[in-house]
Amino acid sequence: MAKVNFTAERVASFEATPGKTQTIYWDAKAPGLGLRVTSAGARAYIFESRLFGKTVRITIGDARAWLLGKARTEAARLKTVIDDGKDPREQVAEQRAAHEARKAEARRQDVTLADAWTVYIEERRQRWSELHYRDHVDLSSLGGQPKKRGKGLTEPGPLAALLSRKLTDLNAACVGEWLASEATQRPSRARLAFNLLRIFATWCESKAEYRALIDPQAVSTRQAKDTLPKATAKTDTIQREQLPAWFGAVRQLSNPVMEAYLIGLLLTGARREELAELRWDDVDFRWRSLHLKDKVEAEGRTIPLTPYLACVLQDLKRINETPPTVRRLRTLGNRGETWKPSPWVFFSLTSADGRLASPNRALHRVCETAGIPPVTLHGLRRAFSSLAEWTETPTGVVAQIMGHKPSATAERHYKVRPLDLLRAWHDKIEMWVLEQAGIDFKPEQVNPGLRVIAGA
Repeated sequence: MAKVNFTAERVASFEATPGKTQTIYWDAKAPGLGLRVTSAGARAYIFESRLFGKTVRITIGDARAWLLGKARTEAARLKTVIDDGKDPREQVAEQRAAHEARKAEARRQDVTLADAWTVYIEERRQRWSELHYRDHVDLSSLGGQPKKRGKGLTEPGPLAALLSRKLTDLNAACVGEWLASEATQRPSRARLAFNLLRIFATWCESKAEYRALIDPQAVSTRQAKDTLPKATAKTDTIQREQLPAWFGAVRQLSNPVMEAYLIGLLLTGARREELAELRWDDVDFRWRSLHLKDKVEAEGRTIPLTPYLACVLQDLKRINETPPTVRRLRTLGNRGETWKPSPWVFFSLTSADGRLASPNRALHRVCETAGIPPVTLHGLRRAFSSLAEWTETPTGVVAQIMGHKPSATAERHYKVRPLDLLRAWHDKIEMWVLEQAGIDFKPEQVNPGLRVIAGA
């Protein structure tokens, strides 16, 4: 098609050739400038030239938005770029990529700890134990939710105060101020939270979207050493001579479930949650065994059910299978519920999940009544290990009952102790503890229907 001098009137009057979807008119004044007109009446300025023997066609823009003079100026610029041996399309692509990169970097700079923390725990969850995963969730919890066990609302986790901060704001001053605040209230939890944050920061460095956002000095070990009190090994336990007073105080508790739970911790050396999550389906009175969830082994572990503890649990089972008071039944009825025995061994009629709640307070009262130094729930686990040495029980047996990971090659690969071998030693430990506590108990009392005989 012959070239014509474009004017505003001509540009507005150009029509597509009948029978064609589009027609291109070329300007005689500006080399390479054309006007594309479609059968629908749309008009757009284009530029066409050749680069390295190939045709290059670029859309400049809608003729309604571009004045003719501006379109000619743009065509001249594109012609200059082509004459320099460059492809204008590549320049546009580079500019677009640079623009997108700037936008992505701006978004990256705005990422908060909460955003990245959610991605982190979801990505790593399959590699963690349930306890390790729960630590990450609990320590970053915002709190304010009804407690699953006990009354009241949950408190925010140590990391909650940092969740709204951008990763770029996590510098040494920010984290140091946070640590100082948490250290005065809950130093142990603050230390655990800091360690998890430090590992999280390492993970961030392996991800392009989070790399170099967190100041390395913010999560340095020096930061924790300078702020947190020095960690000391806990030594709370129950001494042999304290056993009579301790058992005497435990038996004065008005809650038989709490009584059984505390005795169970001392006589099994189990972790607090391992025993608290015990179900009646996990208790085998016939073959005298308990199946506990385990911190190390995903499938859990099976330990002996010693005679005295079996009697305690049998009494608890009878209580569990006995309907509660009429008043309690009426309360349940008002909520549209029906009573049925709890699946939990250490059950509760008041907690949201039906399990025992707030055992720490009961243990504190026991220690006060017994007149002995305060002992934590984990201190009862420590007591089991310490008291077992009086019976000269092999260390490996105690470790296997308590669920400790084998620490030697022989223990890890060559020692496979069956349950009956563990039971022989475990029964011996229990009988020695009962003797020291002044409890007169005969192993044959484990049969159903017989009761525990208590001494002084």
